Amino acid sequence: MADIKFTTDGWRGIIAWDFTFENVRRLAQALADFINENAPSSEPGKHTVAVGYDRRFLSDRFAADIAAILRSNKIDVILLSEPVSSPVLSCLSMEQFWMGIIVTASHNKPHWNGVKIKIEGASASPRITKEIEGFIDESPVLYLHGQKAEQKDFKNVYLKYLNSHINTKKIQGIKSPIVFDYMYGSAAGIAEKVLPKNKIITLREEYDPSFKGIKPEPIAENLTELMTAVTKNKAALGIAFDGDGDRVTIIDEKGSCLTPEILSAILLNYLIKNKKLKGRVVQTLSMGYLLKRIARKQNMPFEEVNIGFKYVAEKMAVEDVAFGVEESGGYAWKGIVPDRDGMIVALTFLYIMASTGKKASELVANIEKEYGASVYLRNDHPLKKPLDKGFLTDKIKRKVPAKILGYKIAQTITQDGLKIIFEDDEWLLIRPSGTEPLLRVYAETSDKKKTQALLDFGYKLAVPFIK
Repeated sequence: MADIKFTTDGWRGIIAWDFTFENVRRLAQALADFINENAPSSEPGKHTVAVGYDRRFLSDRFAADIAAILRSNKIDVILLSEPVSSPVLSCLSMEQFWMGIIVTASHNKPHWNGVKIKIEGASASPRITKEIEGFIDESPVLYLHGQKAEQKDFKNVYLKYLNSHINTKKIQGIKSPIVFDYMYGSAAGIAEKVLPKNKIITLREEYDPSFKGIKPEPIAENLTELMTAVTKNKAALGIAFDGDGDRVTIIDEKGSCLTPEILSAILLNYLIKNKKLKGRVVQTLSMGYLLKRIARKQNMPFEEVNIGFKYVAEKMAVEDVAFGVEESGGYAWKGIVPDRDGMIVALTFLYIMASTGKKASELVANIEKEYGASVYLRNDHPLKKPLDKGFLTDKIKRKVPAKILGYKIAQTITQDGLKIIFEDDEWLLIRPSGTEPLLRVYAETSDKKKTQALLDFGYKLAVPFIK
């Protein structure tokens, strides 16, 4: 039997290898034991658990098993009747349910699947997932014959949430079309429910559990078709979502990809200046210097946390956090559900364009003029087997020279991999992925050649310890 461990966001595995019906049922029983020990006995107007699933192979069957086991354990559970994005479960766990569970492997390749847990609108904290792990195999799986969960469609709750937070009529002032690339994921169809269909061009919206062989991760190398569609149709914007719709990438009208650094800076700058946003700015360690510069200029507290949006959400739950972001395309701010939601980010960006009358490239230029240029890049290197993060970090740190490519080192951070910060805020980060067998190397400078040179240096530094 597989060792079930939660990583950056949820538990993931390869279908029929470690992500099997047997192991999913073991996790479901652990969840049942956790819920029965921790859920409120009665909360007026709230169900206990919603179980959803994405478009992956067998996701609906895995979800049905989870729901049946929860019901067998006398838990009030509703099984969603069709594939949904993860933000739907986040929204439901905030508004109508104590917990949301979704079967998804997010941006991973098609042969992967996984389970994410949502509580109070956010991914379950490391404390909670550790507690759930402690229940695994503590009780035999209780799966009573005939205990099928009631099925319902709750997508309308999420649509109401979107419409209550975004003035979609304002967005209709954008005259050019908008291209949505769903990458075959479960965010498909949502934009058409909140925006006029005659303004929308869709790509890869059809249902295909194999994702036609692609990895549904909205990074530049996977978005050539979207970039071409934007320029060909003279679109105002291109918007891409990952497999479960919680991550988003924006393509400007010229077909250029906005990095998370740039996108988050545009969002934060607008919310501060136009919505009077106040509080702490929190970003994961793999983010760059633009938000730090904005926070510094606006006299807002600034903090970096471990990689994984759950660490941002954990801060948002207990502190006065104005804005939180992770580098892989997850953004949240005060006043909305404290979790990643690609659709609300996309609609907010469109609203900013409509309100300011500026094109996406003009918004980028304004940020760079005020806070400096940012060229952020990430390279992923496949690994034969997972690496121990602490071991790798320690080994690499011992090999770091006093200067790197002529840059003087101002600070090194080892809380989640090795992040090397230079005197001008530019930086290099080396760490193993928390969701798949990859070595990730990140860098940010004001120049593309400098950034690429740092990425190459970082990989060479790590090579002796990953072979």
